[in-house]
Amino acid sequence: MAPQVQVGIIGAGPAGLLLAQLLARRGIGSRVLERSSREHVEGRIRAGVLEQPTVDTLHAAGVGERLGREGIVHHGIELRFGGAAHRIDFRDLVPGRSITVYGQREVVRDLIEARLADRAAADEQLCFEVSEIVLEGLEQDRPLLSFTHQDRRQELRCDWLVGCDGSHGVARHWFPQGASRQYEHVVPFAWLGILAEVAPSTEELIYARHERGFALHSLRSPELSRFYLQVPAGEEPDAWSDQRIWQELRTRLETISGWRLQSGPILEKGIAALRSFVHEPMRYRRLLLAGDAAHIVPATGAKGLNLAVADVRRLSSALGDWYERGSEVALDAYSAACLERVWRVQHFSTWMTRMLHVLPGADAFERRVQLAELESVVSSRAARTVLAENYVGLALPGAPAA
Repeated sequence: MAPQVQVGIIGAGPAGLLLAQLLARRGIGSRVLERSSREHVEGRIRAGVLEQPTVDTLHAAGVGERLGREGIVHHGIELRFGGAAHRIDFRDLVPGRSITVYGQREVVRDLIEARLADRAAADEQLCFEVSEIVLEGLEQDRPLLSFTHQDRRQELRCDWLVGCDGSHGVARHWFPQGASRQYEHVVPFAWLGILAEVAPSTEELIYARHERGFALHSLRSPELSRFYLQVPAGEEPDAWSDQRIWQELRTRLETISGWRLQSGPILEKGIAALRSFVHEPMRYRRLLLAGDAAHIVPATGAKGLNLAVADVRRLSSALGDWYERGSEVALDAYSAACLERVWRVQHFSTWMTRMLHVLPGADAFERRVQLAELESVVSSRAARTVLAENYVGLALPGAPAA
């Protein structure tokens, strides 16, 4: 007979690791399976802007100590266009709420350390370099999760299976044909992202709309800066020398009198495609999806990681209700409740993307309308408030177990 575990989690990204951590704090055991190595998972460069609800959830999960010490709290962002800078002031528009700059890679490292340090239950394990994952019996009370780890085929009987294995994962493909629907939109340009060893030239993120394309000045620490440039879809990183990158960043960002961009050694660079994707529903019988396995958003709104945390916060609470009170009400509502938030975030991310980028094929009239929209946003308190409310994070119901 196959060993049993309460929750089988596929994927050791932020969603899977955080779910395991929140469940453990409720006394619910899990097994996390990850196809990549620990070194690869901890080394992936991803988002670094955490919404207020995400920060609150990480603290409640017991993994906020380093975040609180090293995270950089921001109380606004800057929109730069037409030779002028316009600050979106969170303190004024959404009092008590902010964002924190803390890389996703650091979040993952904190979560892995927490999971490996907690061996209170024998069935709680974190397995890297897993292959050949197969899900069977999803209609049964205890579906079967089988996989290969360390050259040995293994099986687990689980109460619930959760796919947190990202946009290229296997979990959602176990939904039967006709049981789901997928929505996708590919953005007709990409981002060139770089990490540079140079102190930030700004105290807050700069979103710049320029006739040559969008640019973003972000940061990771007092010594490291993160930049993004809008580039054509299909562009190769090797087409961009360090000299060309800095020249283009200066062209798009140095549009304010007296402001200068500092440069330094480029440590990493890569091309990121921009797209939207939603898988509906996010549950089939005993299989649930969370994070990028169920949805992808354009990076402009800085929502990918934050949306995954919102899923996991709701899911951990719903599973807690099932184990602690025998209630499946919250699990039955999980997909619809998450998707309501997903589509609101898709709208915000798409709006930010269309407003700030040079859209291929746009004529002179459309470009002027785009600038008029930006002017409308920065000149209206109501419009700035809508942007700020969405940027710092929509409120989440309830609270995770502490």
